[in-house]
Amino acid sequence: MKKPNKIWGVNVVLFILGLFLSVSGLINAWVLPHGYEARGSALVPLRHFLNECHTWAGLFFIAAVGIHLVLHNGYLRKNFATFGWSRWLKR
Repeated sequence: MKKPNKIWGVNVVLFILGLFLSVSGLINAWVLPHGYEARGSALVPLRHFLNECHTWAGLFFIAAVGIHLVLHNGYLRKNFATFGWSRWLKR
């Protein structure tokens, strides 16, 4: 697969994961019951499941950002050198 296609694919994955993280975080924070008000609620298992999915999506998001940075290695090296930050680069 060509590099631009890989970058595009990683960008799509990052967008979807970011969207899922945003929605699941907002639902978990503002919609589902917390603490004392959750006692006896049928939504508690849903909250725990959503929290687990949110955590795993966050880990996948971090991995995808790492892949994104590796794919943009040349661009990053060029810009570090342009701004005089070449000491951060391995020779």
